[in-house]
Amino acid sequence: YGSGEGEGLGTLPLYISNLALLPDPSHVPLFLHPQGNFGEVYSGRLAYNNTPVAVKTCREHLAPEAKHKFLMEARIVRCYGHPNIVRIIGVCAQKQPVFIVMELVSGGDFLSFLRSEGSRLWVQDLIHFAVQAAAGMAYLESKGCIHRNLAARNCLVGEGNMLKISDFGMSRQEADGVYASRGGMKHIPIKWTAPEALRYGRYSTESDVWSYGVLLWEIFSLGSTPYPGMSNQQVVSQVERGFRMRAPKHCPLEAYDVMLRCWEARPSLRPKFYTIHQEMIQLRWNSE
Repeated sequence: YGSGEGEGLGTLPLYISNLALLPDPSHVPLFLHPQGNFGEVYSGRLAYNNTPVAVKTCREHLAPEAKHKFLMEARIVRCYGHPNIVRIIGVCAQKQPVFIVMELVSGGDFLSFLRSEGSRLWVQDLIHFAVQAAAGMAYLESKGCIHRNLAARNCLVGEGNMLKISDFGMSRQEADGVYASRGGMKHIPIKWTAPEALRYGRYSTESDVWSYGVLLWEIFSLGSTPYPGMSNQQVVSQVERGFRMRAPKHCPLEAYDVMLRCWEARPSLRPKFYTIHQEMIQLRWNSE
């Protein structure tokens, strides 16, 4: 991918007409350059208007099934438009390696932000992040989109502390709002995943609500790892027995109440994201 910052890598077709994956006469060149040690995520600029972008690359010689899974993110998010959802700009899938091009969010991942900047944040700032995450998830809820991997590490922070939900690689858009996974436990984020999803592979907006409760805990613990001192196996066992994490230090009681309701054992008893969003807005208002 080149060795120096800003080194051009040639031109690649980037299709931006409704993100069509078929040949499209309307294409623009894209130049990539590595920016630090980001693995398979690069920063770049669109050559036609110099817009900064982030570029997700997938390794070459992908099997068709793996390529399909990688492109699922673009297929799901391409028509979405919400300030708290990362925006997909285009894809390049005609030749290897495959690219997904999205808006560049300057502040990096939310988990690293919480850990590095958390001590400088006020409780009101943390509530504001919680409001934004709920707003983005309420939007996904309205679209029938199940994220399946909501966590601080999969959110991004932009200018003005704008939070954006990202990493839709595990997401599914289902008409009935339920997705049954037929895979094993490999790569499942155990500590963020609802019990019914772990036990039966049943994912829904309600299981995303469970994950939002864990995200709330991450926010108010300033990026601590959930269920401190517990292994994944211990978490699964204890949560099934009714164990729930304690409130982080300085966490408002109202926010902890939302967490506990997100962690209801019965999915039908968990609040909707629309309700969570409204309650977090009220909490922000009360804290000012």
